[in-house]
Amino acid sequence: MDSTDLSYFLAVVEEGGITAAARRLNCVQSNVTARIRSLEAALGVTLFHRNGRGVVPTRAGERLLPHARQVVAALRAARDSLRDLLHPDRPGGRLAIGSMETTAACRLPPVLAAYHAAFPDVELSLRTGPTITLTEEVLSYRLDMALVSGPVDHPDLMVADVGVEQMVMVAGVQATDEWPAMLYKPGLSALCFRRGCAYRERLESLLAGLGARQPRLHEFGTLEGIIGGVAAGIGVSLLPLAAVDRSPLRSSLSIQTVPAPWAVAPTQLIHRRDAIMTAALARFIDYARLGWQC
Repeated sequence: MDSTDLSYFLAVVEEGGITAAARRLNCVQSNVTARIRSLEAALGVTLFHRNGRGVVPTRAGERLLPHARQVVAALRAARDSLRDLLHPDRPGGRLAIGSMETTAACRLPPVLAAYHAAFPDVELSLRTGPTITLTEEVLSYRLDMALVSGPVDHPDLMVADVGVEQMVMVAGVQATDEWPAMLYKPGLSALCFRRGCAYRERLESLLAGLGARQPRLHEFGTLEGIIGGVAAGIGVSLLPLAAVDRSPLRSSLSIQTVPAPWAVAPTQLIHRRDAIMTAALARFIDYARLGWQC
């Protein structure tokens, strides 16, 4: 078993099949198949179940997966670190970033623009998701770092404060009920992201804390969908003020301040404590705060 075998195994898992993995690895399918068979022979186990739609990991494959991710991530970080030694003023390599959708929409554009202009040799990738998912992906070496809603407290993570969001309750301008009386209206609807979103948890906590009467939660997959639904009068939502102010639907929305402890939400940058601090990662940590300075 060697690191190349593990990288091929990881590609097959993440792509869900030999053909897609070969395309990602820029090689022929027979090479991928040979590597997987070699790895299975070395370990003495079957790593994949084959079906008509592709492959899925066996129990042994699932057990190997986190170790493969750790090895592949460590080798990539080692290569990037050595590159930093040869080119200390030119960070390069790959940097996989995770972010909450609201942060990606409202805070990251100036950060990414400035970072790319300063360090064009860094290959950036961005994945959005809820805080709980992003945290799991950093812990499992799938992301190098992520911008999540704090506070975060985990022994395997390093945490840096990068900014604070002012949270506001948002309703459509057509709403006739005063704040906070609207919360006590029978049949109240609230719009939110899927479970695992820290802002959803804050919304649920606020509604419970202020005594809202059995609100109905409507899940939306995007920030634009939530704002559009609120503007259309479907319900209310708890969102960062920055997201509301940047929306083209701002004139169709009414904003209400909310009391502590729901009024502010810290955003934190997390990365693994055992991660190699490459120049690309270190520079991004420095640049991340720019999103709250514009």
